[in-house]
Amino acid sequence: MDLIKTDICVIGAGSGGLSVAAGAVQMGASVVLIEGHKMGGDCLNYGCVPSKALLAAGKAAAQHRRGAALGITPDEPVISYGAAQEHVAQVIAAIEPHDSQERFEGLGVQVIRDWARFTGKDEVEAGGKRIRARRFVIATGSRPLVPPITGLADVPHLTNETIFDLRAAPEHLLIIGGGPIGLEMAQAHRRLGCKVTVIEGAKALGNDDPEAAALVVAALRGEGIEIIEGAQVEAVRGEAGAIEVKVAGGQVLTGSHLLVAVGRTPNTDRLNLEAAGVTHGRGGVEVNESLRTSNRKVYAIGDIAGRGQFTHVAGYQAGVIIRSMLFALPSKARRDHIPHVTYCDPELAQVGLTEAAAKQAHGDGVQVIKLGFDAADRAQAEGKTRGFIKVMVLKGRPIGATIVGPNAGEMIGIWAMALANKMKIGAIASMVLPYPTMGELSKRVAGAYFSPKLFESSLVKRVVGVVQSLVP
Repeated sequence: MDLIKTDICVIGAGSGGLSVAAGAVQMGASVVLIEGHKMGGDCLNYGCVPSKALLAAGKAAAQHRRGAALGITPDEPVISYGAAQEHVAQVIAAIEPHDSQERFEGLGVQVIRDWARFTGKDEVEAGGKRIRARRFVIATGSRPLVPPITGLADVPHLTNETIFDLRAAPEHLLIIGGGPIGLEMAQAHRRLGCKVTVIEGAKALGNDDPEAAALVVAALRGEGIEIIEGAQVEAVRGEAGAIEVKVAGGQVLTGSHLLVAVGRTPNTDRLNLEAAGVTHGRGGVEVNESLRTSNRKVYAIGDIAGRGQFTHVAGYQAGVIIRSMLFALPSKARRDHIPHVTYCDPELAQVGLTEAAAKQAHGDGVQVIKLGFDAADRAQAEGKTRGFIKVMVLKGRPIGATIVGPNAGEMIGIWAMALANKMKIGAIASMVLPYPTMGELSKRVAGAYFSPKLFESSLVKRVVGVVQSLVP
């Protein structure tokens, strides 16, 4: 078995692994990249890219049904579900070259297409070769969690890895799980003409600000999506086209297709991490603040590291470890400035602490500033006034922001920058933005923080009075 010696061996060609490989090789390090499945990982093939493409198709259909308030006669669109899924495939194909084996080999990365297995603390085997490296990066990501529900293993069901293979529209899609994946797929399929029922054991979008989550859930119910909360699934039975889901209390829900969207599980099983002395558990590989594992030669990033299952987190963490691996500089991964978005319509975006978390951590020292979308002239002009922005401020610095409404994912960026750079809220208030834009809401909510200090302060009024009496 041939031996390859390299500076860095990256295991997993998802967003995090690709970022490390590209950055390291272009800075002069020798890099081996190992991938046992598809280049681009979950995000490109089964996650962020295809889900947003299908949501875009659903949004286009929804536009036909709207417009009465703007003087446009609505109509029911003619939908080709198969063509919508072909759009998804075309989007993936358009992005694939950027993540391809050919591109990375062109950069100078040695790519091995096989599953990697540690055989020691500084060595793995893959593709009939032994790879010995100064540093390893585990970036193998995660896969859909399929819970041990009675009967589920014997019933045809979909996950985010298989739902985009469909070409015939489900007549009635049952979805177990009311998190971001479940609700995004619920809305996309409802707008594309399917009947949809979401079954959630607790609260839909239960990890988000309750007020914002309630607005999203209400909007989806308004489109005809049945969302059943507090319904623990006890058993599943049936066959393709006729599936039954039994929930606690005896209620039985029937549908033609079943999507399981209850979370993710880390891809650790093939790695033989014990041979490398890497500690791991149900949540993935255990890492410190520098993203190093119990084996100092081995780092872990992305979903496998259990610090947020988002593509942008993996990309950020790649930059953190490159600083450490290539330049031997101290580098720690922060978590307080990482945003996330649920891409339903309306979108729900969050960065930093929610209102509840901020008050729990800082008590009465937190000020919460909230402004409705109806305060934006652009929102009024477009008839998109449903939503709000809420900012949590501690000693003049934003420590969290929640935005729910159209394009919330775009609007959260300014607050992510503020938290990343520990900016004062005055920096947001001093921006000059073009009128009319939705971005004005961020400036206005920042200005609202100062309004009581300026307009309700007796001291300010006395100072102004004195100045006016003295200045000719």
